[in-house]
Amino acid sequence: KVLDASTLSFGTRVRWFAICFVAGVVCSILGTALLWLPKGIRLFAVFYTLGNIAALASTCFLMGPLKQLKAMFEPKRLVATIVMLVNILSLL
Repeated sequence: KVLDASTLSFGTRVRWFAICFVAGVVCSILGTALLWLPKGIRLFAVFYTLGNIAALASTCFLMGPLKQLKAMFEPKRLVATIVMLVNILSLL
């Protein structure tokens, strides 16, 4: 059902948007805070990436995943999308 956001009620979509958005912000802040620890650069990379993934997931709940992907791969956003995806995949 997540793949077809239209089957979710508006309230459910907003609720999951908020959950994912807050999780993304918390992960990004936590990653930034961990940056100052020894070997913190790795922790920063992991938590900041998780934060970005959660932020992307949050907008998928509002827009729907197909509409989100179409918007991400529009010509004016293509370079930014590719750079972001390559950086996220580089952690694997």
